[in-house]
Amino acid sequence: MSTSTAERIDQSTQSAAVPVKLAHVVLRTNQFHKLLEWYRTVFLTSTSYANDMVAFLTYDDEHHRIAILHTAQLAKSPEMYVGVDHFAFTYASLADLLSNWQRLKGLGIEPFWCINHGPTTSMYYRDPDNNELELQVDNFETLEEASAYFESEAFTNNAIGVDFDPELLLRKLRDGVPLSELLKQGSAPVAEGKELKYDKLSAKQD
Repeated sequence: MSTSTAERIDQSTQSAAVPVKLAHVVLRTNQFHKLLEWYRTVFLTSTSYANDMVAFLTYDDEHHRIAILHTAQLAKSPEMYVGVDHFAFTYASLADLLSNWQRLKGLGIEPFWCINHGPTTSMYYRDPDNNELELQVDNFETLEEASAYFESEAFTNNAIGVDFDPELLLRKLRDGVPLSELLKQGSAPVAEGKELKYDKLSAKQD
């Protein structure tokens, strides 16, 4: 007796299949061309397809990583709302992350927050619509090392991280300070009083 389609679907569901990757992000905007230019600049994308209503952008072998929809009829979102907080993009090395930071700074695009979370060294940017993006590099070479950090006392005591000065970090990288030292929290401290106060999480729980 042949297996029905419904039975095959049920069997595949029971196998607990998971996605193989996160494919893309789609953004709605009422300032289409401004947002499109920003993402092209930040990620050095090529354009898979674009017209006056939609654009598909990529920076690797995926047909599109970022899509932007022209929704001029929609109002701008408030600054604080329930929903997606940010998207994160990983670079291959600290040198790549800092090189990109320097390139963007020269174009007037700067992060509002630079922080070593422990598992990652991260820079946070806001696009013209105030969407937040995290550009990061992994601080550990293996998943096992990163997972161990999440279970450590250090992460329990500080799950947000320690701010860093990207200019100082880049200078130390060029001076030949070992990568193992640069990826540690506190390796490039910001000036006193310049730390960003992270206040999105409420101490009160429902």
